[in-house]
Amino acid sequence: MKRSVRKSVGPSGSARFVCLIAVLAVVGLLPWLSGRDPALTVLRARSAEQEATPEALAAIREDLGLGAGPLSLLGDWASGLLRGDLGTSWVSGTDVLPSVVSGLQVSLGLMGAAFAVAVLLACALVAPVLVRSRGSAGAFAAMLAAVPEFLLATVALLVCGVWLGWLPTAGWAGPEYLVLPAIALGVPAGGLLGRLVADALPAVLDERWVELWRGAGVGRARVWTAALRRVLPPLVPQFGMVAVGLTGGAVAVETVFAVPGIGRTALGAAKSQDLPLLQGSVLVLLTLGLVAGALAALVRRRLLGPALRDAGLTLPPARPVRTHPAVPLALAAVLLVTIGWGLLRDPYAVDTTARLLPPSWVHPLGTDGLGRDVLARLGHGAASTVGTAAAVCALSLLVSLALGFVPGVAAGAADIANALPPVIVGILVAAAAGPGTGGAALAVAVISWPALSAHAAALVQEVRASTFLTAQRAIGASPSWILTRHVLPSVAGPVARHAVLRLPGIALALAALGFLGLGAQPPTPEWGLLLDESRAYVERAPWAALAPAVALALLAGLAVSGAAYAEGQRGRRTGRRRAVKATRTVQNPTNTTSVKTVAEEAPVDV
Repeated sequence: MKRSVRKSVGPSGSARFVCLIAVLAVVGLLPWLSGRDPALTVLRARSAEQEATPEALAAIREDLGLGAGPLSLLGDWASGLLRGDLGTSWVSGTDVLPSVVSGLQVSLGLMGAAFAVAVLLACALVAPVLVRSRGSAGAFAAMLAAVPEFLLATVALLVCGVWLGWLPTAGWAGPEYLVLPAIALGVPAGGLLGRLVADALPAVLDERWVELWRGAGVGRARVWTAALRRVLPPLVPQFGMVAVGLTGGAVAVETVFAVPGIGRTALGAAKSQDLPLLQGSVLVLLTLGLVAGALAALVRRRLLGPALRDAGLTLPPARPVRTHPAVPLALAAVLLVTIGWGLLRDPYAVDTTARLLPPSWVHPLGTDGLGRDVLARLGHGAASTVGTAAAVCALSLLVSLALGFVPGVAAGAADIANALPPVIVGILVAAAAGPGTGGAALAVAVISWPALSAHAAALVQEVRASTFLTAQRAIGASPSWILTRHVLPSVAGPVARHAVLRLPGIALALAALGFLGLGAQPPTPEWGLLLDESRAYVERAPWAALAPAVALALLAGLAVSGAAYAEGQRGRRTGRRRAVKATRTVQNPTNTTSVKTVAEEAPVDV
């Protein structure tokens, strides 16, 4: 038993350790990767008015020990870390540890409140599926997941904080300061979690035991609890990853509400090249990711019990969602008409006399702060926004499916990559490759695969531990046959639907990097830039911000409902083929069926 525990923990622990060292080493190289003089950056952060004389820069280099090189600095920081010392801030001259602890406390409080909002919203999205015992296209949940967090934060601040005066708009001085940031972070996360659970429930509710329990008079609440317990194990890692993402990835929301969290602290340290503070912040975020990953793995094992170890799992058969074709067709029509109409217009024409005009026949979606037509910029930005996000999504899906078959390595690397804020990764990539669409896409690709990989790894483990595959091995089925005809199809479908659900989130991550000057550069008509350029006047001209936000929501709804409809069509065709085979078997009872045919028809999809 001890040997099996070491075998299962070894690869995961080794991957975590290697990735942790690699990330901290790359962070330690930031001043040298950026190509900027770190002494000049620190001087400007300390005092913007001080003249950058050679003597002043030389004094800073000597004070910080920059002449010794990055390896020496990294070694000194690591040796101090072993003593519990995170170093001294290059900018403020104070100890890093108190600043990091203070930021972490704020972020953990915000994470708890936002996660509570997300769980409540997820429960509201899952409840109709439990009551009706059938799934839906999931377009509404996908639209909620696609709501830009920083735009939702800005709107909530204006409506609830400024216009109605119900809640404070900035700072951190009490529980009431939690409400608006928690809503802004929790709504998209709740849409994502609710859709993942609702996507897996119909197959479980269609199982024979549910019908037997109901026939025996078991109450609805107990049946629902058992169904959720059966659905949650492969999704538990997603809950942990979402919680960590609410901590380190809340930079934009923390900036809008002036919340002194750990994400905002790390961003400020990266901009000023305050290396000790940045390393301390990143180390705390990575540690939080590792702890969350370990807790999620423990909860998952408790939910599965001994079935995973004893290869005694019985997996629910696939049950495609019946989706009316009108839903994806209507969403596609609206998007295509809007984008096609915009492509006929000039996205770069500036007319300062027509600034911030409301929608009209001349400008159907109004104009922005420079008098440019919003419809034109929306249409011309569709190719770069959707194309780049789709390419990153496809790459993440392929990486996650490959890593899902080495769950020990994947789990360790995913915990580390998921804990990294996209903004910090974007700064590191931009420092090495320069700002631009390619660098932003690379940065988002680095941190977009962990959730998919964790989902794939959990499904692979459960499929491999199913009783059906045990029977397949007993009758002599080859490993390649089992892999290509059972394991991979069972994993690829749910993970692909998960990847489609995250497509708008990838587009938003690209938008956030563009806002910080790390992605697409003005005047490129990219949807993320449209969102960020319109934030400053969202109160006066909300149409300029709503146009790209609604487009992202429609894109999310189209992707999820279209995928559900396509899968439903495939499921119906498969059902018809099986019905024809069963009819032929009944008509010809002397017909024998090979072992391979039985293996093809056995339902093992999760």
